[in-house]
Amino acid sequence: THGLRGERQYKVVANLPYYIASPVIRHLLTADVRPELMVVMVQEEVGRSMSAAPGDMSVLSVSVQVLAQVSIVRRVPARAFYPPPKVDSMVVRLETISEPAVPLDRIADFIEFVAAGFRSPRKHMRNSLANGLGAPHQYVEALLARAGIELSRRPETLAVAEWVRLWKLHETTGNTPC
Repeated sequence: THGLRGERQYKVVANLPYYIASPVIRHLLTADVRPELMVVMVQEEVGRSMSAAPGDMSVLSVSVQVLAQVSIVRRVPARAFYPPPKVDSMVVRLETISEPAVPLDRIADFIEFVAAGFRSPRKHMRNSLANGLGAPHQYVEALLARAGIELSRRPETLAVAEWVRLWKLHETTGNTPC
C-alpha cells in the first residue's frame, strides 16, 4: 500500500486500543510497505515489554526489536485522561530498521522459534528450547554451544542478536544434531 498521498514512506502516530496494540504494531512492522517511524501510545506494560533489555526480554520484545529501534518517549499516568483508565500508558517511538537481521519473509518462522524458546521462560535455555521445539536436548546443547550461549542462560537474558544467531544456526542445521 501507499502512504496517504501515494508515497511509499509514511509515519504512524496513534493512540492504540490496549487490546489490539501488539498485533497492530507487529502487523505494521511486517507489512509490505512498513512505516519508517511509529509513535504510539500503549498500555505501560506493553511499552516496557517492547523496549525491554536483556534480563527482561519476552517474545514481544524480541519480535519488535528485531524490526525496529524502540525507545520510551514518556509515561502517561491514568489520571491524565478523563475518565481515567485502570492502567497507566506509555508513548513509545519505533524507528523501523531498513534491513532487519531476519528477512521479512522469514519473520514468522523466527518469531515461532523465539516463542518456542520462551515456552518455559523460567527454565534454562537447554530445557526451554528443547521442550519448545520438541527437539532432543543433545541437539539444543550443540546449537547453543555453536551460538556461544551458555546452557544455563534463561530465555529472557538473551539479546536480539543472540536469538537471531541461534535461529540462523537452527535453520542451517535443519533440526539435526550439529
